[in-house]
Amino acid sequence: MTLDETAQRVIPLPPARVAAYAMDWRHDAEWTQGIREAALTREAESGGFGVGAEVTRTAHFLGRRIDYVLRVAAYDPPELLDMISVAGPMPMHVTYTFTPHPRGTLARIRVYLQLHRVRSRIPQGQELRTCDAGPGWSQPDWC
Repeated sequence: MTLDETAQRVIPLPPARVAAYAMDWRHDAEWTQGIREAALTREAESGGFGVGAEVTRTAHFLGRRIDYVLRVAAYDPPELLDMISVAGPMPMHVTYTFTPHPRGTLARIRVYLQLHRVRSRIPQGQELRTCDAGPGWSQPDWC
């Protein structure tokens, strides 16, 4: 089973300001629902954050703690941050994009998960909501 979801919102600030905040791993727990901790566990070859850097996140999903590592595959601020999981309970691909909008910045986050490895871990009677965009993000119309 796969999950491929995109959440988006117009933020009334310039793209450079929105991207600087959202692309900074130190803010992950503040703006991404479920993430409790984040740490830069491998720097990019050029140092700091960039292509090749790895961020270890601790999240809570369906009442369970999940630790996973995302490696930066593409980094083009203020427009794009693309990450793939290199460790964790499920394959994951996360893409952030920030584009100019007449009212500020159109911020998008796309998450692609392969859930076949965690499906049996969903507690009986608990519903998996695939459209929970998190605080500050607008819900798709079909939710």
